[in-house]
Amino acid sequence: MEMISQNKYILLILSIIIFGCSEDGDVKDTSVVTVGDSDYRSTYHFTPENNWMNDPNGMVYYKGEYHLFFQYNPDDNVWGPMHWGHAVSEDLVNWEELPVALYPDELGNIFSGSAVVDENNTSGFKTGDEDVLVAIFTHQNPDTNKQFQSLAFSNDKGRTWEKHEGNPVLVNEDKTDFRDPKVIWHADTQQWVMVVAAGQEILFYSSPNLKEWTYLQSFGKDLGAHGGVWECPDLFTVQNENGEEKWALLVSINPGGPNGGSGTQYFLGSFDGETFETTQAETKWLDYGTDNYAGVTWSNEPNDRNLFIGWMSNWAYAENVPTKAWRSAMTLPRTLQLSGNGDMLLSKPAEEVNSILASNNLEFNASSVYIEDNSILKSGTFQIKTTLDLSEENGAELVWGNETTGVSISYDKTSSEFLIDRSDAGFDFNSLNNNKMIVPYVLPESNELELEIWADKSSVEVFVNGGERVITFLIFPNIPFNNLQIHSSDETEFVRSLSIQPVTKN
Repeated sequence: MEMISQNKYILLILSIIIFGCSEDGDVKDTSVVTVGDSDYRSTYHFTPENNWMNDPNGMVYYKGEYHLFFQYNPDDNVWGPMHWGHAVSEDLVNWEELPVALYPDELGNIFSGSAVVDENNTSGFKTGDEDVLVAIFTHQNPDTNKQFQSLAFSNDKGRTWEKHEGNPVLVNEDKTDFRDPKVIWHADTQQWVMVVAAGQEILFYSSPNLKEWTYLQSFGKDLGAHGGVWECPDLFTVQNENGEEKWALLVSINPGGPNGGSGTQYFLGSFDGETFETTQAETKWLDYGTDNYAGVTWSNEPNDRNLFIGWMSNWAYAENVPTKAWRSAMTLPRTLQLSGNGDMLLSKPAEEVNSILASNNLEFNASSVYIEDNSILKSGTFQIKTTLDLSEENGAELVWGNETTGVSISYDKTSSEFLIDRSDAGFDFNSLNNNKMIVPYVLPESNELELEIWADKSSVEVFVNGGERVITFLIFPNIPFNNLQIHSSDETEFVRSLSIQPVTKN
């Protein structure tokens, strides 16, 4: 990898390749590399035990358990007849995969949707002592591709599900793409509100009982990005530390993401139970990387957080990534918060994730750092935190890898852009030229760049300056990296801090 010490721009490069462990955690002999599913399977991100997974669905919290449903093909490692897979967790880190929750039936396949706790039994589905959980999902007719909204319910804390005999509950004859309902309880108007994707717009509906729906509005025809079909909307309130509150609407889009293929945009505005409005003129992206799609937030979250998770892949290559027994992982669970000036969503790892960090971390404060053949880096699962002072440097470089290949993240202060280059990541992501990603970002007046990086064998999640930018992307290296170097063309102590902590998951 070529050095950049003579570049006149402020430049930070992070070169990464992160694997080298067998499934039982033993470090392999790096002179002989055998790449397989276990080398790429995440340690602390959720992956299905077998076969294909995509969108997270029906996320709901109930009595100590976070439920994660997901689009699932139990019979193959590529997209096929969709089911709802199911997993639960008490801590957002350790997940127990449960039997399939929803199967295709005579009405069609089971596409994406949401789930709620119907505490007041507005639906009339409750039969026992537990609150009834209601799933709102899209039925898809495989012969006609007709899509409509249906219900299922559970009276045993989500372990078994029964479909509503009156399905479907919402049909739109005018729309071919009509899917992915997200339902919330709107307290001010005492009604359920649904947002559902329809082509390249979001339709709003209301209901007193989850069964009968009234059309409210269409949103988005002349706003945001329209490079592909809109999917997987989400609607929620979000606050900043000053108590300012806005409504946020997430909309996934494929293709048309900020760096090719899939992506998720968002709109900030107001909602009175009938009409969502925004003054936002520019397109805002929740994640500027290539591999965070179709994410939505948990319903009934006990800590009053906007707790989010996304599918960590991209439709440009999801069916071709080099794993066989299983395909795809979810992102880290993240909290979404309104920025101090109220114009962006900040995205940070949920605090529960910090519980898996080990205490034997490396710490540095220097003008340059060089680490060679380090066991933490060899593990493939770790967190890096660093703060860099880019006030004076003409060039700075952080290299993690070996002499020939790597993944780089560079920051150019003059153009106010990150450049992520994963051309040497061991897999050809070039179907949409997303071997390289450009991420706009203006440094704060302090000229400090804080990076929090979570690496997990085949994935990298980068959180910039407290979540002002997030860059999530996959890698599939076939040669392990175990060195780390940070240096600058000047000899000031621009590395204000650096820590590297291994991840230890129960």
